[in-house]
Amino acid sequence: MTPGVLVVLFSMTATMTSPLTAQDRCDRCSAKAYVRVAMPVGELLFCAHHARKHADALQDVATEIHDETHRLHDEEAAER
Repeated sequence: MTPGVLVVLFSMTATMTSPLTAQDRCDRCSAKAYVRVAMPVGELLFCAHHARKHADALQDVATEIHDETHRLHDEEAAER
């Protein structure tokens, strides 16, 4: 390994496939997160609004996107 070079290892974990919970909050506004975006280093969580707003930029840099926005309709129907 070359001295002075930082090597970052990224491994996909079960967190990308596990469902988002009420404790998962949007990194932009702290609303309930429905989208998890894996980046080359770490991950970001977004509410449906911010996921749509930044979708083009996220597609360019994400290694994986886990989208649960379909749950919004399920949760709204359950509340009725």
